[in-house]
Amino acid sequence: MSKKSLLTEMRDTQLAIEMIELGARPQVLESETSLSRERLLKLYKEVKGVSPPKGMLPFSTDWFLTWLPNVHSSLFINIHRYLIKNSECSGIEAILKSYRLYQEYLHSNQTEAVLSFTRAWTLHRFFESNMLETAACSCCGGHFVVHPDDLHRDYVCGLCNVPARAGKTRKAKAEAQAELAAA
Repeated sequence: MSKKSLLTEMRDTQLAIEMIELGARPQVLESETSLSRERLLKLYKEVKGVSPPKGMLPFSTDWFLTWLPNVHSSLFINIHRYLIKNSECSGIEAILKSYRLYQEYLHSNQTEAVLSFTRAWTLHRFFESNMLETAACSCCGGHFVVHPDDLHRDYVCGLCNVPARAGKTRKAKAEAQAELAAA
């Protein structure tokens, strides 16, 4: 094995480990590294201690357009765009750094992550292929993920115009009941 191919394999192994730690699915690993599927599966088991999840990757843009996922997707894509514009990183390294910054922001604000690493990677791919874009909110001026074929002239984001059922999940209801019971 040549020195160059050994260095490439070491770099890809480290990259795969970083992605696995962030929750990347095997298809993402295969797409971003030159390691064999068998090697990636063994690596996944070594890092996580369990076999990787099976199933297809997200393939529809619809999830990114629903209320809460849209807020998180918009946060991630804006972080990513800022990093690309203001730093030397690009490609998968930019996605990794953007995702870590997204997680740090949520942690500092005691908010649960909605966007998995695999979804963030998929979101980036949707932007690369022009299946999604951002539009500026006419109220707050923030940039939010939208479908390119929708009308965006007087776009109002989901934070300025919160849907009636937003945040009314079973989990939120159960937490509210638990707080009432504790009081």
